Amino acid sequence: MSDNNTSPLLELSHIGKEYYGNRVLSDISFAIDTGEIIGLVGENGAGKSTLLNILFGMPVIASTGGYEGSIHIDGKPVHFTSPNQALAAGIGMVHQEFSLIPGFTATENILLNREVLNGSMMSYVFSERVSTLDREAMHNRANSAINTLGVNINPDMIVSEMPVGYKQFIEIAREIDRKNTRLLFLDEPTAVLTETEAEILLIALKKLAKSGIAIVFISHRLSEIKELCSRVVVLRDGKLITDQPSEELTTRQIASLMVGRENTRREEHTPRVSLEKVSDVNEVLSTPQPEPEKKKKPKPALRVEHLWVDMPGETVRDVSFDVQKGEIFGIGGLAGHGKLGIPNGIMGLYPAGGKVRLFGKRLTLNRPRAALSRKMAFVSEDRRGVGLLLDEPLDWNITFTAMQIQGRFLLGIPYIFQVRNELAMRNEAKKFIDSLEIKCTGPSQRAGELSGGNQQKVCLAKAFALKPSILLICEPTRGIDIGAKNLVLDTLKEYNKENGTTIIITSSELEELRSVCDRVAIVGEGKIAGILPASSPAEEFGMLMMGEKVRVAMSMTE
Repeated sequence: MSDNNTSPLLELSHIGKEYYGNRVLSDISFAIDTGEIIGLVGENGAGKSTLLNILFGMPVIASTGGYEGSIHIDGKPVHFTSPNQALAAGIGMVHQEFSLIPGFTATENILLNREVLNGSMMSYVFSERVSTLDREAMHNRANSAINTLGVNINPDMIVSEMPVGYKQFIEIAREIDRKNTRLLFLDEPTAVLTETEAEILLIALKKLAKSGIAIVFISHRLSEIKELCSRVVVLRDGKLITDQPSEELTTRQIASLMVGRENTRREEHTPRVSLEKVSDVNEVLSTPQPEPEKKKKPKPALRVEHLWVDMPGETVRDVSFDVQKGEIFGIGGLAGHGKLGIPNGIMGLYPAGGKVRLFGKRLTLNRPRAALSRKMAFVSEDRRGVGLLLDEPLDWNITFTAMQIQGRFLLGIPYIFQVRNELAMRNEAKKFIDSLEIKCTGPSQRAGELSGGNQQKVCLAKAFALKPSILLICEPTRGIDIGAKNLVLDTLKEYNKENGTTIIITSSELEELRSVCDRVAIVGEGKIAGILPASSPAEEFGMLMMGEKVRVAMSMTE
């Protein structure tokens, strides 16, 4: 931090932001000095991206009412309303999503809009538009920026032909080539890098900091935060939780600060045995133990083996797990790591491979009807695009899949002549409207006219109408208010208790999963990082989400 005689390079004071009445940032204040590297960490939805959008003058901020608080650079107030203003002030930004032109070379991307031109009499007379590019000078400048990062990339290589790690380095090289860059925001720069590439980048960032460039480093890899950053700023639910030297925090403490809230669910499971609590492992092993009673392990309701799913943005690489009959099983993890790909792949909505078994029998993948006919039901995270027929009435939405797959709510002779049983459809819809407290005018109201929370309840009713043995539900409470959230979660618990239905919930809300599930699997980079009882300490889940290993000697299934 700066001393009393010097202003920090960047200072934020009481920054706040609302989107359409939804508070996403509250009273954020911290500063960064020249040449300092700070780690900005937090769960999905903690407010990191919104804060960066404010600092970089992204148009979405001004178009949604601006922000509260003040920003100072070198002690002078600034208020950026466009990225060009931020760039002119010496701020560079590397977003998670690449902003490179695929058909251009590395050089052309690094020097885009800052090209080196050959001067000539024609350019002096007619303007720079008639100038030619100084390809050699551009090549040398691009090569210098690339070499600063310590990687060996041909400046003439076409971006579309590069591996993803190279593209990330080109993004960063473009920012450090700007002569006035003083502050660099890096949003998950190592997420697409191999371990070796990540190590190279961290070394390069330390060099940049020594040259005077300040860096705000966002990463979910807490070991990188500890290695690189002098300070750690933790955001949670839009609030600043701590701003302190990284040497004072362990990765477990950082994870705990990020996740925060303690679990309020009843601890119904036998405590896990942890090797860390055993003072003398040899002594325990040498002590005679009673012969365990041999019990035949029941077949799982769902067994997933080496599943891969090609879902854009949620790729699953190699996932294996079992779910027991009657269990509520949670799947969590950070956005884009594959958690949503698992249920979508099992249900056949995206190309998938591997093996999935229902009660011991193989399920045919890539055929949604095959899963539905095996008494599986699915509630998609995309309720408007996949889950509902928005222009149709509620009774039609609730009963349609059961009618198509199970032949219910029909009158007549199967395969010869059948018509819809309108009375049965209305009665079924009324039953769920009452039990789920769906706010509507009645079974004949169109689904598209309901609020988001009530549409979500209709999706649940549609799944319940199938009377499934296994229910897969994605993001059950996304975009709905607290009251509706509690009702949805309570309904799932009650349905599980009354019917013994096996339920698999995929959610971005870790506390939501811990409140209703028996066990929770955390997905990272397309694989299962670990599976813990829901009663496990919050920081253990945080460690798994950040890619850290958790020492667990016994899980519920062992």
